[in-house]
Amino acid sequence: MTRRAQRTQVAIVGAGPAGLTLACLLHRAGIDSVVLESRPRAYVESRVRAGVLEHGTVELLCSLGVGDRLMRESLTHGGIALRFSGESHRIDFEELTGGKNVTVYGQQEVVKDLIAAVSAAGVPIEFESTAVALGPLDGERVTVRYRDTSGAEHSLDADYVGGCDGFHGICRSVIPPEALTVYEHAYPFSWLGILAQSPPVSEELIYTNHERGFALVSMRSPTISRLYLQCAANEDLAEWPDDRFWTELRLRLGSDAGGPDVIAGPVLQKGITPMRSFVTEPMRYGRLFLAGDAAHIVPPTGAKGMNLAIADVRFLARAFEAHYARNDSSALDRYSETCLRRVWNTQRFSSWMTRLLHRFDDHDSFERRVQLAELNYVTTSRHAAQTLAENYVGLPFG
Repeated sequence: MTRRAQRTQVAIVGAGPAGLTLACLLHRAGIDSVVLESRPRAYVESRVRAGVLEHGTVELLCSLGVGDRLMRESLTHGGIALRFSGESHRIDFEELTGGKNVTVYGQQEVVKDLIAAVSAAGVPIEFESTAVALGPLDGERVTVRYRDTSGAEHSLDADYVGGCDGFHGICRSVIPPEALTVYEHAYPFSWLGILAQSPPVSEELIYTNHERGFALVSMRSPTISRLYLQCAANEDLAEWPDDRFWTELRLRLGSDAGGPDVIAGPVLQKGITPMRSFVTEPMRYGRLFLAGDAAHIVPPTGAKGMNLAIADVRFLARAFEAHYARNDSSALDRYSETCLRRVWNTQRFSSWMTRLLHRFDDHDSFERRVQLAELNYVTTSRHAAQTLAENYVGLPFG
């Protein structure tokens, strides 16, 4: 069964932070959009992802009217600690960046707030609607065909498509391969992460460089901790019972030698995150604009994934506004070039953080000492610390 086509100005594929933020921004500008999401609403709202928001991301969300719960329930961090050689060194973001900070608020909470805002604004969100084809991308309009859970096929006729459907979505795959240049790098390790009912070890994140491997202490609330250990790229999750995780975390933090004390608690979630970098160029093909994970992946060390996706759609929404309000398409034409400058700056920072903090099995003793010297420089030089702080709290949107 096929229903007749709907029509809209912008079809948004994907109801993650990028797609939902784009829908909010377009609504504010008076531009019609429809959001298509393959997963059920309950799944999207419960999908746990990173939760460190840049200063500018928080400002943007608040300007969209979705900041009330965020400001009430989030945790504001004015810095982070780098721990190595048995000592912790604080990087003071607020002092180094003129008062800027970061906010800890789970991505799933951002998504819940955005879904509520988009729905209240009357922007349609079609959950459990899987895009199966879109095109033509070089015509005057583009049609997105999608199926609902009954197998019924629908079509959405649009001026443009915002491809916000993630790394495995359909949007990037419909672009001819010869039209794209792909840059990617896989790191020789992964992150083993748990969400635990355990009081946070610290009021701020602790990034640990240890001879046994990297560790990260984070949190989601005053009673829930998010904790990570570097592990093998092909690690078997079954080899990590809870007791082994807590023991290894204590070793890397030096809990029994004056380091941060870990209080073990019930593990609510456990998983392995591959570490990789990915960029596709360009981020536009005809009437299709890629944003977020559909166009780029960063290793999580720099806490940039969601922030980078939101930066993409912030510029894209401005470009659409100029196009529809003033018949000025110059910003749309510059979309890929403009976004990729920020993407590559963010890749540089995320790669640097990853290489600075992890153990590399192929490093010899010389390279290990150079790594420690770099950490010492970052924590003793104001200029070096300021560079880290400026990147971590977020570069200007531009």
